Amino acid sequence: MSEIKDEKLEEQEVENTSEEPEQVEEVDELTLAKQQVEEEQDKLIRLRADFENYKRRVQLDKASDHKYRAQSVLMDILPVLDNFERALAVETTSEEATSLVKGVDMVYRTLLEAVKKEGLEQIEAEGVAFDPNFHQAVMQEQDDSKESGIVLQELQKGYKLKDRVLRPSMVKVNE
Repeated sequence: MSEIKDEKLEEQEVENTSEEPEQVEEVDELTLAKQQVEEEQDKLIRLRADFENYKRRVQLDKASDHKYRAQSVLMDILPVLDNFERALAVETTSEEATSLVKGVDMVYRTLLEAVKKEGLEQIEAEGVAFDPNFHQAVMQEQDDSKESGIVLQELQKGYKLKDRVLRPSMVKVNE
């Protein structure tokens, strides 16, 4: 009888030892599956964040495009405004020329109002402190009646579209 008990104990030990690797394999598979699920969840979270960032970038680009939609047209119109100003600066002596200048002035003002509606603004220059963000110094002159760094004369008007400089003012600055 003791032999039978010994055999049964041996069989149980063999069975127990054979069960351990299966449990280890099951635990390893479960751990591996959990890790894969966590990795997939991380990927999903990153993908969602990337998509949200993409949507935000697209919205910002769309808003910027809408805000500055007129920039290229306005850049083409700036020389036209300059030519109008030159034409209006010419002194006239005859009555015919004076009436022609009045007509040109009316067209100029109408054009100026139209571009202002689109957001075009003139940059202030004369009498203000020189700002390299808005002014381009092409000349310097000494004037003791004014402080150093003050714009003495505007040589060409500068313009900005809302908060973006399209063309800086060309100015003469006090040394």
